[in-house]
Amino acid sequence: MEPTGTIVFTSVGRPDYGFDVYSVHLPSNSLSHWNFTEQRLTDCASVNFNGQFVDDDSTLVFISERTGSARIFLNRPGNAAPEQLHSPPESLFHDRPFIKNGRLYFISAHQQPDKPFKSWTALYSTGGLLDVNKAVVRLTPYGSVDYSPAISQSGNLIAVASYGPRSWGGEFHHLLTDIVVFPDSDPSERVLVCSHGGWPTWCGDSTIYFHRQADDGWWSIFRVDFDYSSTASLAPTRVTPPGVHCFTPAAMHNNSNRIAVATRRKGNNYRHIEIFDIDSMKFHPVTEPVNPNFHHYNPFVSPESTLIGYHRFRGEGAAAPGDSTIPHLEPIISPIQGLRMLRLNGSFPAFSPCGNLIAFNHDFDLKAGLKIVKSDGSKRWTLFENRTTFYNSWSPADKNVIFTSIGGIFQSARAAVQIARVTFDPSHMSDDRDEIPVEIKILTKEETGNNAFPCCSPDGKSVVFRSGRSGHKNLYIMDAVNGELEGGMVRQLTDGNWIDTMPSWSPDGKLIAFSSNRHNPENEGAFGIYLVEPNGKGVRRVQVAVIEEERERLNHVCFSADGEWLLFTSNLGGVTAEPVSIPNQFQPYGDMYLVRLDGSGLQRLTWNGYENGTPAWHPTPGLSLSALSLEGNKDGEDKLKGQFDEPLWILCDL
Repeated sequence: MEPTGTIVFTSVGRPDYGFDVYSVHLPSNSLSHWNFTEQRLTDCASVNFNGQFVDDDSTLVFISERTGSARIFLNRPGNAAPEQLHSPPESLFHDRPFIKNGRLYFISAHQQPDKPFKSWTALYSTGGLLDVNKAVVRLTPYGSVDYSPAISQSGNLIAVASYGPRSWGGEFHHLLTDIVVFPDSDPSERVLVCSHGGWPTWCGDSTIYFHRQADDGWWSIFRVDFDYSSTASLAPTRVTPPGVHCFTPAAMHNNSNRIAVATRRKGNNYRHIEIFDIDSMKFHPVTEPVNPNFHHYNPFVSPESTLIGYHRFRGEGAAAPGDSTIPHLEPIISPIQGLRMLRLNGSFPAFSPCGNLIAFNHDFDLKAGLKIVKSDGSKRWTLFENRTTFYNSWSPADKNVIFTSIGGIFQSARAAVQIARVTFDPSHMSDDRDEIPVEIKILTKEETGNNAFPCCSPDGKSVVFRSGRSGHKNLYIMDAVNGELEGGMVRQLTDGNWIDTMPSWSPDGKLIAFSSNRHNPENEGAFGIYLVEPNGKGVRRVQVAVIEEERERLNHVCFSADGEWLLFTSNLGGVTAEPVSIPNQFQPYGDMYLVRLDGSGLQRLTWNGYENGTPAWHPTPGLSLSALSLEGNKDGEDKLKGQFDEPLWILCDL
């Protein structure tokens, strides 16, 4: 039986993107005294990024998430709305589209690879934009992985950043891809141009620029001259100097010695677009003079090199009120018909028993405490603030009781973190108020270490949680009303020199699922899924796909309403897009999956370049689509502020 219900989850950093595609006109001669006007090319709806020019009249093909997944759109000057282009209907991820000689080329992730820990990402093309048969051809050999395609000026040659047939090695600073070239007429004739390179771009049909991290640690642009007729290429030469990070190049077709690049400089907190002149070894700023305090990403150049495009945060003053706020809940396309999916502007959601409310943690940096939002996204309330809280569990037996962790997140076993029982009066949840008075009762004793990740039993009588009180993080069970205080008892459920964490009680109360590295205690990140009975007996591992203990990251597990399925986040799908091209890359994995309790029936739910996690699953599938529209300004929605940053590993390199 197919799983049903509603899943709410988090995508780290993604709700605040607010990207639109912009362009500026390039001068025909000197860049020295260049004044320009920036033009917005997309319509402020959802997130729009990774565009390419079709012509020099600002016709644009780009990626937008306005439909609930990353789809391909075409926008012509003067059009009221962009046109969605044909692509495989089963694909929920597209990237890097190009239109050349009447054909559409794009990245998609709709075909499952031959084994786990391999990316699904591959290059495809259509027979033509007006092809009545809508034929889609895979250009990447099955079993291989390609990222970031580039089409030569004639359209005869294609370059990709290829990961080849390898399984993902676990790296995320960069993917160690290779630059591979093949003719459009015969994609099987692939030639390795050079090892270790990403994000290729053509100048003509014989020069390729790409980025890689140089031996001195600086991300830099390299150049290779290539002759496909003889499959000969020169050794790559470094183009940009050390002292500045340079990524995602775009070559000028009318000048082989100029490239547009995204840069990150010492002392500057933002990524900007610049033009680099190879002859003079000078950078010419493009975006910093106009928008010094915004990040700018992934430049691209028009066919005649008269326009340069990029995407950035559109700013708070968007075209309409709803375009400048973040929806509390955003519909996401699900690959399973009876399963509804929503992205939350927050973390660690927990459904109320009837499913009409969701408790969650809003902003850890602001110590935003605990909030509640209606499950139609129309109203949000604050229960308390000025405390760091994480991971919530709404009592299945009490509509006014929520359990949460209070204290620092991701702390050591001995750090002071407490389990709290939060009680409130639902009659205070009126539309004319934003705050609800609560009673907070601490259930764990002081000096018992890191007590976190509470989950209430189906009858509302007990709470299972993770505690570091023994020096190791294991699972414990305590009374849901008094905890281990006032005569209450606490009982250790698991015991060992490993980490057992993120427990979830099954709906019938007979099992508790949790994540653990007990199979490899020395690796604190290698988690698998385990089941245990509430009496501590019957511990067993859920055999998900092929067990590769060194690499598995299976977390945030929870049950379906019928207890037949487990929902969890994992790195099984490798990396979907080049991490250096996307902000907030805390980790390059974190897609959601379903599996039966016996390890069968594995199904992937999300495909994107973000980190998805902290899901909650409620049996109610029917929530109002109209109420969850992206249009309009719902009560209490946050303003879009573009609060995202470079990947942490880029900051460390500066």
